[in-house]
Formats: sequence, structure tokens, C-alpha cells
Amino acid sequence: MNRAKTIIVSNRLPVKIVFNGEQMIYQSSEGGLATGLGSIYKDGDNIWIGWPGAIINEETKQEKIADDLTDRNLSPIFLTEEEYNKYYEGFSNETLWPLFHYFPSYANYSDENWNMYKAVNQKFADAVLEVLKNDDQIWVHDYQLMLVPQMIRAKARNAKIGFFLHIPFPSYEVFRLLPWRDELLKGLVGADLLGFHTYDDSKYFINSCQRILGLTTNSNQLFIHDKPIIADAFPISIDFDKFNSLANDPLQKPHEENIVKRKGKAKLMISVDRLDYSKGLINRLKAFDKLLEQNPQYIEKVVFVQLVVPSRDTVKQYADLKEEVDKMVSNINSKYSTLEWVPIHYFYRSFSIDLLAALYKTADIALVTPMRDGMNLVSKEYVACKTDETGVLILSEMAGASKELNDALVINPNDSNKFVKALVHALEMPVDEQRQRMRSMREIVSRFNIHHWVKVFMNRLEDVKVLQRKLSVREITPMIETMIKERYQRDQKRLLLLDYDGTLVEFNNNPLLAYPDFELIQLIQKLIDDHKNTVVLISGRKQETLDEWFGHMNLSIVAEHGAWIKRRGKIWQHHEIDVSWKEDIYNTMQSINERTPRSFIEDKSYSVAWHYRNVEIGLGELRAKELVENLKTIAADNGLQIMHGNKVIEVKSNEVNKGKAAKKWIDHHNYDFIMAIGDDFTDEDTFRALPKGSVSIKVGGTSSEAAFYLHTPTDVRLLLKKLIKTKEKITIE
Repeated sequence: MNRAKTIIVSNRLPVKIVFNGEQMIYQSSEGGLATGLGSIYKDGDNIWIGWPGAIINEETKQEKIADDLTDRNLSPIFLTEEEYNKYYEGFSNETLWPLFHYFPSYANYSDENWNMYKAVNQKFADAVLEVLKNDDQIWVHDYQLMLVPQMIRAKARNAKIGFFLHIPFPSYEVFRLLPWRDELLKGLVGADLLGFHTYDDSKYFINSCQRILGLTTNSNQLFIHDKPIIADAFPISIDFDKFNSLANDPLQKPHEENIVKRKGKAKLMISVDRLDYSKGLINRLKAFDKLLEQNPQYIEKVVFVQLVVPSRDTVKQYADLKEEVDKMVSNINSKYSTLEWVPIHYFYRSFSIDLLAALYKTADIALVTPMRDGMNLVSKEYVACKTDETGVLILSEMAGASKELNDALVINPNDSNKFVKALVHALEMPVDEQRQRMRSMREIVSRFNIHHWVKVFMNRLEDVKVLQRKLSVREITPMIETMIKERYQRDQKRLLLLDYDGTLVEFNNNPLLAYPDFELIQLIQKLIDDHKNTVVLISGRKQETLDEWFGHMNLSIVAEHGAWIKRRGKIWQHHEIDVSWKEDIYNTMQSINERTPRSFIEDKSYSVAWHYRNVEIGLGELRAKELVENLKTIAADNGLQIMHGNKVIEVKSNEVNKGKAAKKWIDHHNYDFIMAIGDDFTDEDTFRALPKGSVSIKVGGTSSEAAFYLHTPTDVRLLLKKLIKTKEKITIE
């Protein structure tokens, strides 16, 4: 029996194909992701799906590569040149990358590129579906594959899917600039677990889902057709032991000695970046220029090594950036150089990991100052290599790493004055302070390493599936439905307690427009016509409204959560309670109402409700929290209950609730079959009042006292129709 496997999906495989003449060479990646996931994809039948880094059109070569990589548990996706240009270089890097890094003016909104992005995402999803078996888990990575989770979910409903975004997620105001914002979010919420580098990123994502897709959320949970999915922060890291070992390796000594010899007595300052406008290269060079201009005592006392790794320099913005960096380095060097000293040593190429480790170890100061970055692992690599616990890290607050490495000198890269002050602080920092800061940062990077990141994410993915399974156990399946129908058919005296809004009808932005349709009236009438049934409509609505809609029917009705009760064939009766508190509650709500466009207050006989269903998403929730805080003291002094329903805050006396109203029927009659259906917080009182063996059904899969749940009012009506048909079938027979 084959055990479940893990399928990793990313744009690139952890190997790259290069050609030496006709010979194909597979070069392994030394990146953090490849290291962290190495323990997963190399194990058993696990597999990593991705592009091998070269355009291969010949079918025979594709077959050979696929065969070669199978032994490494790798499965290549081959892209044509057009696919690469439009999906990767086009939509991924000319639309998503600039927008997610807050450079919207650089974004290119091309329909052609978007269509190719969709097509290639489907190509990746299809590759997953080909190898997917029951109980397999899938981990999709990064912005190039944002549609893949839902594409897999569409064909594999119960698949276990995680997604991790390796770049920042922008605020709603920036994200909504995308013409395809809905489709991208729908693609992502196909995953069970969505991982981001920082808490801010996860909250921006949740906010966008609320405002664009209208999803219900609770803390870091989003509900997709009542199924909870999680969006959470999982700050990625590095292989600490690997870099720490490199820094301690005796074979590194020649590199270190060479660097020390070249810098002489000057302090060594380093930066390592890929060529990109998000990395803050220009601001950094300006700050260094300003340092030397304002503090000439540092001339010949500091050497700045700027390493820039080539990237996309055929693209205009990148080519322009490189030209500007070249000019600034040249200008600074020409302005301050002496016969013995050059301030900036600028390298436009990659360094080997050995040389990088030596550079990190010997550097007195590391500058990691991007304008915007998801995490930035250079900062953690530097810390891991500082085995003597000296050195200073200057870190941009715009990098995700700043949330963890707050013992660095954290700066805003746009504040040139404070940037220069941080440089001076770093150059003058006593060794004791350096060691105190560095020791703390090394402890964090050591503990929260890449292996820890992988373990925590995968454990959380399993937690989410366990949560979903707990809820799915309560879902009314065909088997449970049959059980309910059999009991309904068998029992002679039945009580049906039915909520109205959100249970029998969908919510309406205008509550008065949620009146019962002809189909619902017919359905209720058929339930009433069965002499075995006692049907009670139990609602929070006003007595006048319910009487207008249902007063003509031989139906028992509970209004305003039990303040008003109309038994079948009788007149309305109300519960005499003190309502002197209503004026204070109304005035408190009015103070919020006046500041919240499109909200309104509903004044009932024995309660007051503030509705914010039509209010801008986010603002309504903010005002609701404020209102609840303002109401707490009045409610406590008067024995009142504050109820937070679906986009409504209602205050009523503790003397009445739906549960107490339901017990007026439950306690005075011996029913064989009791079924209660409701969707709201207020219906929990009804569920709690039910005797053992009752059928309780929550509409919506959120936490509830109910034994079972259905998704929508449509599902409720369908169940009730099936109960009626069951009865009709028995009568005919």
C-alpha cells in the first residue's frame, strides 16, 4: 500500500539545466527553499514539480530530462519561449512583482500576458492532478502560481493544499488596481492554508478577500462555502547550521585573510542585492555619499563593498537602474578616492557561497535596506556567519526580517538623515553592544531556521484539515439526511422550530425586502397541513412585520426573540418587561449611526438593533467593535444581552431569548421529534434548550451548539421539501 506523498509546486525546480555544447548539465540550487524542502521532496515518493530553467523544444530532449530528473524526485514542466515571456517575464514580473512591491507605475496590465498566465497555471495544475492520489498533500509556492490552488481544487475537492507567498502582499488599495483581482484571490482561496512572511501581509490578504470577494472572516480564518481556511504568518528563514559551518570552516581562511588584507584598517561595510528597483540601491548610495560629505573623518576609514547580482537588465527599468547605480558609484569614487583608498568596491556579478560567507564573516557592517521586501534572507545569512558575535546589521523596516531581527538598527530607507545617523551609530558602536545585539539575533535565526519553517507550515496544514474534517462530520450528508427522514416519517408528534432570516430566506441589504416568496409560503403551508406537525417560526424580527407576512397562516410565531408570541389560532401576547433602558441604548447607537453612512437603527418593542449590512466593509466592523465597547456598561447595569448577529448589533433584556421561547412548547408537550434550524448567534439559545435526541441544524459551518449544519437557506428548503415528500409518499402507499 502506497503511503500519501507530498507534492511541491514552484515556478523553478531546485536544479537548473545549462548546456556545454550539446552536453546537458544539471546544476543544483543552493537557495534556502531548495535546502529547506530538500528533506521533503527527496523522501520516498514525494515529488517537486517546476520549470527546469531552460527552453527545451525538442521532444527527445524533454523525455531524457524527465527520465534523468525522475531519479531525483523532480518532475519538469517545459515552457515554450512565448509562455516564458508572457507568463513569467510578462505577467509575473511586469505586473505582479512591481505592484506587490508598491511600484504601481511600473505595472503593465496586458490581457495577452494575463491569458498566458492562466494557461501556464493550468499547465502546472494539470501536472499535479496527473500524479495526485488520495491523502496526498500539495504545497504551491509564490506569485507565479496564484491560480493553481483553485485549479486543483476544482478537480480534487478534498485535496490538502498549502500555498506560500514569497513576496509581500500589498494593501487593498494597491491590490485592487489589478483588473484581475477577483480571479487571483479566488485562485488563492482554493488552498486550505495560505502562508505569508509577516502578520501585516496576512491581514492585507484577508482584508482584500473581505472587500473584493465579500468573504466572511473570523480572526485569521476565511470561510469558503462554510469551509474554514487559514491565512497566517510563517516567516521564512535560512539553513543556519550551513552558514555557521561555512563561517567556521578552516578552508575559508584564505578568503577571509584576502578580504582583511584588501580593506586594511578600514571598517568593511557590505551590501548584497539582486538588481531590482525594490532593493533600495540608489537610496543606499545616496546615504553613503551623505555620510562621507557630512563626516569627512570617515574618509579612508570605511570601505563599502556593493555586490549586485545581474537580473533582467534587458528590461528598461532594470537597465536604467543599473546605469544610475554605475554613475553614482563612479561619482562617489571620483569625489572621495585617494591614492591609497577607494570608498566603493562595486561588483556586478554573483559570488560563490564560500566567498559570500567569508565576506559576511569579515564585514563590520551589513546594509540590508530594501524599499520593500517580503523577507530578505541576506540579513539572516549575515547574522548566521557572525560567529564571533560582532558586527552591526542595518535593516530596512520595509523588509519582513525587521519584524524578527529588531536588534538590528532598523531604519526607513527614505529617511536619509536617520539613515546617515544609523551608519555613524554602526561605525562607532562599542563591541559590547555589538555582541549583545548580534547574540540575540543569532539565537532567533538559529532557532527559527528553514527546517523549523517547513515543519511549522506542514503541521499547520494538517491542523487546518483536522478542523475542516470536524466540521464536515456535522454536514448533512445523504446518510444523515436519510436518518432524519426516517425519524420524521416514523414519529407521530413533531415540533419544527424555524428561524427566518438566513435560514428560510437569504439576507437582503434592505431587511424589509426579505419578505417570503410564494414558494416559501407554499412550503410552510404544507408543513402546517400535516396534523402531526407543530410549526413555530422563531425570529428576531418585529411582531408587526411577521404578522403582516404570516398572520394569515395557522402558524405559531415568536417575534423579537420571544418578547412577542402568537400561538397557532390565538392572538399575540407579549412578555411584560422593563424597557426604561431603551433610550440610553438608542442614544448610544445613534452616536455611532451618525458617523456611519448607510447604517440604520431598528427600534423594536423590547430590543434595539443597529444594522451595518450596507456599510463599507472594514468600517462597519470597526464601528461595531466601538459600539459594543460603548454598550457594555449600560448592558451590565441593566441586565441586558448584547447580541452580535449577521452585520447587526442588537441589545435586549436577558429575560427573553429564543431558547426560553422554544421551551414554552418543548416543556409542555411530549414531542417524539424535535428539529430546530437557525443560522445566527441568537439561535444558539434555541439549540441549547433542546432535549437530548433532537435534530439541531446550523445554517453555515461556523462553530455552533447544533449537531449538524447546512450551507444555505436553499439547502434548508430542499431538506424540508424532502420531508414533505416523504410524508406524501407514505400517504399514497
